[in-house]
Order: sequence, then C-alpha cells, then structure tokens
Amino acid sequence: MKTKRRDFIKLMGLSSGMIFVDPEKVLADELPVAGKIDKNVYKTQPMDADVCIAGGGMAGLCAAIAAARNGAKVILMQDRSRLGGNASSEIRMHISGASVMNKIWRETGILEELVLTEAATNPQRSYVIWDYILYDKVISEPNITLLLDTVLFDVETSGSKITSVSGLCSNTEQLYKIKASFYADCTGDATLAARAGARYMRGREGKDVWNESLAPDKTDMKTMGNSILFNSRKFDRPMPFTPPSWARKYTARDFIHRPIHSWEYGYWWIELGGMGDIIRDGQKIRHELLSVVFGIWDYIKNSGRYPEAENWAMTWVGMIPGKRESRRIVGDYIMKQGDIQNPKLFKDRVAYGGWPLDDHPPEGMNNTGGVPYISIPLKAPYSIPLRSLYSRDFDNLTMAGRNISVSHVALSSTRVMATCSTLGQAIGAAMAYCKNNGLTPRQLVKNDEKLMDFQQLLLRDDQSLLGIKNESQGDLALTAKIKASSETPDGKAVQVSDGINRDIGDGTTHQWRAAMAQGPQWIELKLKKVAPIDKVHLTFDTGLHRQLRLSGSDAVMKVQVRGPQPETVKDYTIELLKGKNILKSIEIKGNYLRKRIHEFEGILADRIRVTVLETNGDTLARIFEIRCYGNV
Repeated sequence: MKTKRRDFIKLMGLSSGMIFVDPEKVLADELPVAGKIDKNVYKTQPMDADVCIAGGGMAGLCAAIAAARNGAKVILMQDRSRLGGNASSEIRMHISGASVMNKIWRETGILEELVLTEAATNPQRSYVIWDYILYDKVISEPNITLLLDTVLFDVETSGSKITSVSGLCSNTEQLYKIKASFYADCTGDATLAARAGARYMRGREGKDVWNESLAPDKTDMKTMGNSILFNSRKFDRPMPFTPPSWARKYTARDFIHRPIHSWEYGYWWIELGGMGDIIRDGQKIRHELLSVVFGIWDYIKNSGRYPEAENWAMTWVGMIPGKRESRRIVGDYIMKQGDIQNPKLFKDRVAYGGWPLDDHPPEGMNNTGGVPYISIPLKAPYSIPLRSLYSRDFDNLTMAGRNISVSHVALSSTRVMATCSTLGQAIGAAMAYCKNNGLTPRQLVKNDEKLMDFQQLLLRDDQSLLGIKNESQGDLALTAKIKASSETPDGKAVQVSDGINRDIGDGTTHQWRAAMAQGPQWIELKLKKVAPIDKVHLTFDTGLHRQLRLSGSDAVMKVQVRGPQPETVKDYTIELLKGKNILKSIEIKGNYLRKRIHEFEGILADRIRVTVLETNGDTLARIFEIRCYGNV
C-alpha cells in the first residue's frame, strides 16, 4: 500500500518544517566538533620584544613609532579598538600644546608628521579618518606589533626590573605574556606602574609639600575631572529634542561662567569626577556626565534662549570620558610649579612644554557658580627632563603622558596631548638607545657623553630641544660650503647648516629663502671631500606659527590651513654630483611633510644639490635644514 505524502510528512515530523531527533539515540562519536567540551577557551601566547608599551594614546603611539624607527622591536598594547586616546574618534578632544603661547612653538617630530598628514588627507574633518591615519602610521612600521583590544591585567617583577606583562584580548580569547627589555607606561592611569609596585602620587599636594603658590592649602585626594564631548549639526528642518528623564535641568544662572556661543562641538567644561575616585568611580562618573550633556542640550534646544538652534540636532555623543588626571609615577625628578613658570634648561632635557598652568576645580559641573578653570599663561617654553620620564623604582620602566613625575600643579601644564606626544617620542627613542648601548635610562642621564649623543639623536629625528642645536659628528653638511641660485636678505643659504631647524624667536629665520618668481631655485652643498652618501635629511617650513589640530569646533578650525601648508616645498629634486657629473637624481612630487629622509646606497659624491620646483602656495622656497650622512 502506498503511503500518502501528508502521512509521510507527519511520520517524519516535518509538518512544522522541522526534523525531531532524539539526542540520546545519537552516538557520541557522531556529534559534530562543535559539540565537544573545552573550557580552556583562553589561550596563552608568549611574546618577546625589545620594548613593550602599554597604552595607545598619543603618548604611547609616538613612543612606539620612535622606538621602532630607532631599531627596537616593539609591542604596543591598546585596550581599545582605536588608537589616539583622548584624540581619537571615541573622545574627540583636539590636540593642544605649546603653540598657544606665542605662535611659534608648535611641536615637531612624530606629532608634526601626524597632524600634517591629517590636514592634507582629511579635508572632510572626519575623526574616523583620523583614527585610520594613526592606525596606518603604526602598522606601516615593520618593527611594531600592534595588539588592539588588549587590556593589561598583570605585571611580574624581579628586584628592580619588570620581567613580563600580561594582557587579555577577549575578542580573540587570547592571553599574551610579553617579555621585553624595557616597558613604557602610557596608560594615563599608570596602571602598569601601579600593578608592578612602583611608587606614584595622587591628588593635590598642599602648599607645605613643595612651596607651590598655586597648590591648595592642605594636601587632599581631589583631582581634575573627566569630560564627555558631543557634536551637532544644522539640518534643513526643525529638529525637536526630548531629554531623557535622568537629564539634569539647567537655568541661565548655570552658564554665567560657561558661556554658550556655539554648539557644533561642546564643551570641555562638561567636567565631573574630581571629588571622588576618578578611576574606580568611572562608571558612575560617565552616567553623571551624560546627564549633564543631555541637560545642556535640553537647555540649548528648549529654554527659548537659542531660537537659532531649532534646526540643530546632536550627531554624536561620547561614551568614553576623557581623563585629565589620576596617578602620577614617581621618577628621579618631580617637576613642580617653579620648573614651569621659572624654567631652567635641564641638562637631561628631552622635550618641552608651553601650555598654561591650567587647573580645573574638582567640583566641575557640580558647582556651576564657580569658574571652570584657572589658567596662568607662560612667558616662555620650559624644558622637561628625562629623569621625570622613568620610574624611580624600576630600572626598565619609562612613562609618558599625564602620568609622568610631576606635581599636581605642574601637571596642569604637562598633561595636554601635544606635550604628551613629544614625551612619548622621547621615551621611545630613549628605550631604543638604551637597548642599543646597554644602558638603563638612569645610566643614560648620568653619562654626559651618551646623554649629549642621545639628544643629538632626538634632534636628528626632529624632536625640538630648547637651547640645543645640531652638532652631529656624522653630519657632513656642517662642514660643507654652501651656495644657492639666490637668497633673500633674511634667508641666507648658509642658514641650512646653522644647527637650528625652526624659528625660535631670536630674530633669525634659520632657513634658506629664495623667491620663486624667477622659476625653480637651487641650493648646493660642496663637501670637504668625496664621501659615500647614505642619507640626505631635509627639513621644510610647515608654518609652525599656526595651530594645526583636528577639532569639532568651527572656531578652532577657522584659523587653520586645511591641506598642505603653503610654506612647505611641494616638488623638488635631489642630485648627488661628483665634479660635473650627476651620479644620482631623484624627484619628489606632492610633499606636505616637514621632515623628509632620502636614502642612497653609498654613492661617492662631493656635492648635493636640492632644487625647489614648486611650493604649496608660498612665493618663497624655504628650507630650514639640510643634513647629509655617509661613511667617511
């Protein structure tokens, strides 16, 4: 007898479109692989490096690049999926620094390379594209292994050395145990140092501790707070806003000291958390900051005081607060207020700062009747010693960022990201130098000859140092005879080898200048004798008198040049010559960077000629410095 189709379907359990199988009747060896039990989902991967850096903010990122470019094998651990820290798209604070002081002190080096690249390649002002610029710079360095989404959770030590750090990437269920010669704490919170057992400071030191006039009367555990930013934009129709029930309510009285002039990007003064534990209370602080953000937006949209905001709507609100202060690691030297306001040139100086002494009351938005900051401008930049960038307790632990060895008052200046970036470059280069020379950072400071050699290395890498000029023994340009097709009265050709590669406010331009009206202009260096040329370094003018930083604020961006900076040489050639013969010629087009290094293969030459074909808009050819290296 034939079985009807519907009876067959019912028999097989398919009437509901499903097949029912009794699992007890399935043999164990027939179970798919996914059915096996394995509780060891976290796999440990040992790793080795010369340098391990915890924290991928601007300080850690610059440290990693500097160490890698100086020959060290680097592992960079970042607990987020994006680099940049407070400057990333997750927080969106613009990078500030010494350029606010008197408009010539914009930081150079790796940071300058990053911001010039962003200005030239991100005309749309996208913070996400900025993230990828940072990512590209890091992964393009063959000596860097980048571990994103990796949280540092343990540190092992032996005596005065850190022997390993452990990190966890939950996304890949990976445990890393990293052994390195040197470690850098760029976490901001000094997590690596604290876990290792290094001494650190928290809170505000009283006046009696270091006799700082800007310190509170008594020592306390209060800090500057955290901030959450937001973006908004104007639409072609009304955009109503209903605040959440937990948003704070504000009146005009709350903004007497916090004026609202625009709202496309707001506001650094949305600040809370300084009265509690800035680290452990982080979840609570974030929610309170969000209640402030939406309360302020409610006031802008619904108070009736800003009818022009009718068509505006929020397009982004941060979920990660930007931190200003937490732990500060104790180094061999603790910088204080006097080192900022009455600066001296530290013998072991490796960077400089220039942001005002800019302290924020710990109450923040919980005291809108008070001022949101107290800022004291500086008269001159100040130097920062290497002794404040390594731990007093561990021979192989350095630090850069807001966790360096400074008092609370000094931190109010050193904490900004442009300064932190240069500190990162300093310790990255220092760790590589110490590895190559068998030194600890403390030993480097105590060895005058090595210290001066290291400072020359920093200058070579375009890290500006106060009062130190290029005296590199290997630079053949320092003894070359120099001539040019033409020069301006204030831009003599010989200034490309005067040892100073930027404006320092001394009345001298320190650069060769030639008018481009008559066509391409050249400058030539005649060496003392024929030498095999390996590298030619060029340092161009990139308008260091201007601020240059990505920001959500239209007012901040308005005073900038978006794109290649007009003073910068765009197209040029380099020729290596011997007698009348051109041995090697290269042409570069579309340049927008300040520092360019061109490598050759030991070509025997006695002259180097650089010809400027075109600038990015300026009427003058401008070159600050030409260096030439070879095996003599």
